[in-house]
Amino acid sequence: MDELLGRAWWMLALRGAAGILFGLLALLWPGLTLLLLVAMFAAYALIGGVAAVSAAIRHRSMHTDWWIPLLLGLCTIAAGLIAVAAPGVTAFVLIAVMGANAIVTGVLDLIAWVRLKRRGRTQWLLFFIGILSVLFGIVVLVVPGAGALALVWMIGTYAIVTGALLLVLGLGARNWRSAVLRDKQNTPLHS
Repeated sequence: MDELLGRAWWMLALRGAAGILFGLLALLWPGLTLLLLVAMFAAYALIGGVAAVSAAIRHRSMHTDWWIPLLLGLCTIAAGLIAVAAPGVTAFVLIAVMGANAIVTGVLDLIAWVRLKRRGRTQWLLFFIGILSVLFGIVVLVVPGAGALALVWMIGTYAIVTGALLLVLGLGARNWRSAVLRDKQNTPLHS
């Protein structure tokens, strides 16, 4: 799993950058209409999902854990497509889709964290991202009557925080790959 993340570090970094951009746009325009919020969420979900699916398929022959980012990407793409297909959806359904997506994404991030066997690296960020996503999803589903402005601020803050953590994790994973390659080059051959 660590080698997969090392090779696909850009997937995490792209997912993080998309989250930061989505969060900043949501916070800078707090008076967003529901339709614009749906479009922003759809773009965020589709970009992150396509990046995850692409990385999983590209590196599937390397490790048996490739299905985790594939499943994550497919769930995220599905959430984005639902938002695109039904832009007139009620606020409650939109909140439920976002909450369910956050819970599924968080659980899959936690599964990836459990399977990651790196020591002393930044894998704890994946655990933190997973917990944060699950908690965010639960809050969104338990309190669906939150005002539109509060929802925008909550979603924007969540996207920025998890996006920043994913960006740091992606850059850290890039360094893992460099360290693994250095270790392989410095390992003496045994006869």
